[in-house]
Amino acid sequence: MRVNALQKQFFIEKISAYYGGTVKGRKFALWGLAFKPNTDDIREAPALEVIDHLLSRGATVIAFDPEAMGNVRNIYQERISFAESQYEALVNSDALIICTEWNEFRIPDFEKIAGMLKEKVIFDGRNLYDNALMESLGFYYESIGRRKVEGG
Repeated sequence: MRVNALQKQFFIEKISAYYGGTVKGRKFALWGLAFKPNTDDIREAPALEVIDHLLSRGATVIAFDPEAMGNVRNIYQERISFAESQYEALVNSDALIICTEWNEFRIPDFEKIAGMLKEKVIFDGRNLYDNALMESLGFYYESIGRRKVEGG
């Protein structure tokens, strides 16, 4: 449990570090709210810690999850926004944060992602994408326990 807690904290710190230590005024698209795919269970979901961190530091969050949005809405009410689709969440967002490995997120339309985000930046807490692919597509890409991809 301690290692998992440290991993979540480390992931959150990567996001802040990319923006020079402050996320104030930034908008983040967040894919995946549930603790694991194919459920609406949000108990101990990493997404909640990420959301709390971002909100407490002045960022805004727009989230999408195939099952768990209702449960998360009960917690945050109007403090975050909810998208009708994974791609809608990206509109005018500074970066994409992935917190749950839903199948829908495994093979996205990267061209669409690039065209909708302000910058080609992805923070992937589930290691869904191949570093070489992200590099070839020109994304800044940070995942867990792997080298970061600087983009191009």
